[in-house]
Amino acid sequence: MTLDELPTPCLVLDLGVLKRNLAAMQAAVARHPSLVLRPHLKTAKSRDVARLASPDFGPVTVSTLAEARYFAEGGWRDQIYAVGITPQKLDAVAAIDAEVKLITDDLDVARAIAAHSAPLHALIEVDVGEGRGGIPPDSPLLGEIAAVLGTRLAGVLSHSGHSYNGRSTEDMAEVAEAERAGITAAAARLRASGHAVPIVSLGSSPTALHARRMDGVTEVRAGVYMFGDLFQAQLGTHGIEDIAVTVLASVIGRSPVRNTLLLDSGALALSKDRSTQAAPKDWGFGRVLDAAGVPLPGEAFIARAYQEHGEVQAAAPLPMLPIGARLRVAPNHTCLTAAAHDRYHVVDGGAEVIAVWDRVNGW
Repeated sequence: MTLDELPTPCLVLDLGVLKRNLAAMQAAVARHPSLVLRPHLKTAKSRDVARLASPDFGPVTVSTLAEARYFAEGGWRDQIYAVGITPQKLDAVAAIDAEVKLITDDLDVARAIAAHSAPLHALIEVDVGEGRGGIPPDSPLLGEIAAVLGTRLAGVLSHSGHSYNGRSTEDMAEVAEAERAGITAAAARLRASGHAVPIVSLGSSPTALHARRMDGVTEVRAGVYMFGDLFQAQLGTHGIEDIAVTVLASVIGRSPVRNTLLLDSGALALSKDRSTQAAPKDWGFGRVLDAAGVPLPGEAFIARAYQEHGEVQAAAPLPMLPIGARLRVAPNHTCLTAAAHDRYHVVDGGAEVIAVWDRVNGW
């Protein structure tokens, strides 16, 4: 089967690019002695990708209970569910055939975890600057939550999502150091109070790649690096040629007068993420490539996205391709784009589909 035979829209994954991205992250982590990579599978949501990113069923990170079950059934038993938990979900976690460590920044949730009949464990979420979830490293709550968890305390965890506001490798390195300093300070406070803190976990793809030092940290979490996207390319996580996932689309309309093409891939196939709007280069709803992955002239992009329509515009004359011609769209935010699809059509630098890999969606 080739790309020309696939129904559109659908998701295409280039195996060679994926492997290149995985190797780059492994090399970055290997710079730091004893640091463990715990890949975040929220982007890939695929056992086939996990076999490459976390060989030998190593530690992984998940973001939904559906993922936790799916990867546990595939053999990945050491997991961190890196989203704040509610007490109502604890029974579902306990039913999963894996060690699914939880995170919390709340005393009531800590009490529920500590009281549960199953041997659940949790990490305390620490806010190192993102301002989303977690408590500051110097918060009195840190010790209170640890005391409630007792032997259920597995460690501390942070996420440097605010690294996405940076625009240079120096910016990423500075955020990485601030995160490292914050999370290790939290761990030191807990140890000084007599708590065991076996896991000190931090991460994001940009900071994992560009951190100058990781002393005091036991593991790093990253996920989007596997596939890459247009936003991460502008952060320096990877080159623009290192985007492994694209959406295959068909031309369903053309207008020489307006210099536009119309594709059958709209908001539901691409997502309406506009992350590159705040980046130096705004790619609208995605960068448009030909079927072989070569950019169309004039930096063609999806300028307007309707539910099932995507309009291609460019700064140069577009080729008025025949109806049914195939194009590919590189995503702004690969996590959200991939979430619209239930499988990957795997290629390796060409048009032949060498495999079809499933993915788990939902919660």
